[in-house]
Amino acid sequence: MICLFAGAHALRTAVLNGTDPWPVVFQVLAAVLLFAAMGLLFVGGYGVSRDAFHARATAIFKPGVTPRTMPMFNDIVFLVFAALSFVIQVWYAPRHLSGSITDAVENALYFAIPGNAMVIARLDTCAVDGGRVLASSAAWLLALVFAASAVSRLKQTANAMRVDRMLHPQSLSPTGLAAVLGIVAVVGIQCLFVGSPIMLLPCSAFIGLPGVLLIGLAPLMFAYVVYAALAALLASGSEK
Repeated sequence: MICLFAGAHALRTAVLNGTDPWPVVFQVLAAVLLFAAMGLLFVGGYGVSRDAFHARATAIFKPGVTPRTMPMFNDIVFLVFAALSFVIQVWYAPRHLSGSITDAVENALYFAIPGNAMVIARLDTCAVDGGRVLASSAAWLLALVFAASAVSRLKQTANAMRVDRMLHPQSLSPTGLAAVLGIVAVVGIQCLFVGSPIMLLPCSAFIGLPGVLLIGLAPLMFAYVVYAALAALLASGSEK
């Protein structure tokens, strides 16, 4: 998802700069496929013993051959929200720097998310907005909606994780997986939700690809990691 999001922004930036789009398309596609392949190799080699990775891929692309134990509703919602965040960041936010909807979203998320307030303060100091304030607030709003939706199905996800682990044993124990995801979630809370390191970032960090990822995708990734950590923690215990 990170590769696709960054690749889409890189392609858009090149087109806006007047570059011939076709060579850029192939360059961006090559980079996206390379990093996506590295991610798949990591997932395929990380934690799965026997035929777990192959079985999951078969369950997705050939659902009649292998039963799919893991629910995909939350993943689909995440992808839809990431695409919506991209649309807001690229098309809506730059054209609606002010207005009733814009002001309402920005004001609500400014007080609800300390990290978003840090981003807004840093953008104000750097004198760069261009819709970034609204894009950040909208991304956090989508992240909160996703988190609430995913947590409401947390028990079902945990049960599905237990069944999936029985069918496809993994090298990392349930407690170990919960611990790893928990550590990542805690780091995300400090860096994104609280926003302590954000004020240390240079102004250039908010302009290029790192900035668009931080503003448009990082809140959703953080919400997904928190949901996954909670589901893994619940799945590591007994069904009762």
